[in-house]
Amino acid sequence: MSDQTTPTAVAKTAKITPKNAVFDFRKYRPFAFAPSLPDRTWPSKTIEKSPIWASVDLRDGNQALIDPMTIEQKMRFFKTLVEVGFKEIEIGFPSAAQVEFDFTRKLIEENHVPDDVTLQVLVQAREHLIARTFESLKGVKRAVVHVYNSTSRVQREKVYAKNKDEIKEIAITGAKLLKEYAAKYPETDWVFQYSPESFSQTETEYAVEVCDAVCDVWQPQQGQEVIFNLPATVEASMPNVFADQVEYFCRNLPQREHVIISLHTHNDRGCAVAAAELGVLAGADRIEGTLLGNGERTGNMDIMVMAMNLFSQGIDPELDFSNMSEIVQVVSECNNLPLHPRHPYVGELVFTAFSGSHQDAIKKSLDYNENHQSETDNVWDVAYLPIDPAHIGRSYQDVVRINSQSGKGGVAYILQRNYGFNLPRWMQIDFSRVVQKQAEAVARELQNDEILQTFEDTYLQQGKFELLDYNVSNKGGEVYFSGQVQMNNDTIDIDGTGNGPLSSFIDGLAQHTGKSLHIINYAEHAINPHHNSGNGIDDDTNSDNKTNANAAAYIQLNVDGEVYSGIGTCSSTVSAMLKGALSAFAQALNVEAA
Repeated sequence: MSDQTTPTAVAKTAKITPKNAVFDFRKYRPFAFAPSLPDRTWPSKTIEKSPIWASVDLRDGNQALIDPMTIEQKMRFFKTLVEVGFKEIEIGFPSAAQVEFDFTRKLIEENHVPDDVTLQVLVQAREHLIARTFESLKGVKRAVVHVYNSTSRVQREKVYAKNKDEIKEIAITGAKLLKEYAAKYPETDWVFQYSPESFSQTETEYAVEVCDAVCDVWQPQQGQEVIFNLPATVEASMPNVFADQVEYFCRNLPQREHVIISLHTHNDRGCAVAAAELGVLAGADRIEGTLLGNGERTGNMDIMVMAMNLFSQGIDPELDFSNMSEIVQVVSECNNLPLHPRHPYVGELVFTAFSGSHQDAIKKSLDYNENHQSETDNVWDVAYLPIDPAHIGRSYQDVVRINSQSGKGGVAYILQRNYGFNLPRWMQIDFSRVVQKQAEAVARELQNDEILQTFEDTYLQQGKFELLDYNVSNKGGEVYFSGQVQMNNDTIDIDGTGNGPLSSFIDGLAQHTGKSLHIINYAEHAINPHHNSGNGIDDDTNSDNKTNANAAAYIQLNVDGEVYSGIGTCSSTVSAMLKGALSAFAQALNVEAA
């Protein structure tokens, strides 16, 4: 055996040194609280219905604000939550501050709480705080009193310096106090909720032990409504590990069938929504969170995102976000926090495509759905758009915006949607080059009116080139064109023959200028009258061949071996195609002059 150390062995035994002593990964250890669950069942399950939603915007969200909400702001927010459809709303921590107590009393005494809405309040497991909490809720029809104490190893050892039995006793004492004080207000329908705070960083079997002890006090099997809330107070693991924790808890809690399991995930690893969704698969019944995800540190689970995720899968979220813009405005103004333009579903840019390939796919998908409505059965299936923006009050004008990265599909979509021009593919290619140069020149996004102006400047307003008057007649099977065209301030007589008005006009232009002209592509369509305002469309009275709507004609010409595209618009289809040919020809002459 050789005594030489192999390169592989050296690599395995070499000391790993961080590149930057400050950014030292060696200070951290892998997550230590994952339960052993080799027969986990949640991966094979699907979410088929909405969980129970509980908004904690007015408590957890509010406590994380630089400037907590005033009573007026909390009232505005509360009414919005009711309108959205929340049936359980955590309104505050009434024992923690007078403003919290006063808001609770205001809701109850002024009858702001609908009969089908349950108020929830938070309190620590301390008697004087519990007494104050029940005092604040006097006269309420139904309420959830949410008591908690931290159970995690780091809090036991470093914050409270207590062992497991002592921490469990705090929970038991809190449970007894809730039961004792609730009995003093028998007119209210009380629901008890307990959270082993920092459940995510608690040994899962110990969390079960503590909650089972609380069950012994509350006796949910005797009819007392009980919620066990499992918070990822700090998101410390991957979402699948949290799901294992939840499934382990649900399997091993003796009174599971008599209680509601709730989740309260935070976003420290950016996976709060994923953890909540997997937690529902693992057996949870209820989800706590906030609108737009406001909360301590990186925030709470965003209920709006999770609800819209269900919505996008054909599941009724039982919350109404059809008026999303107004909801976002209320949340942003009450929280005094901006909304990121890429925030899922509600950000300014989330339904916006700048990429050319994305724009092209969106346009083709929408066109296909419009032309095959009977086949699609009205099911939403559009590339790059997970939901129909109209369902949350957004318009299609948000979908496609143009910059230097945009392609033919996006530009074509803007012109079709806003101005009625349905450009054929070859025309899209031609104009997209023009728009890209303009976007690169200004180094920013182009507005719709700028795109239209560029379109008109390129094709519809040639200035010194104009079809003035003409007559088309048939003689002996041939079509004769006779008319006048303005070119470079000169009025020119054009006469030609062909098998139709367009070919005879082209023949006349070729004869007069001595150039070789051939039609490569031609397309036309009627423009809906509502698009006519301000798009360069004119009228023509020289022909009886009229349509009820303005016509647009697209012509691609080969002029002395080079290809040019042009567009003509008019109330006459014949005049539109003649103007389109002149538009293309004028570009060829302008290129030569340049």
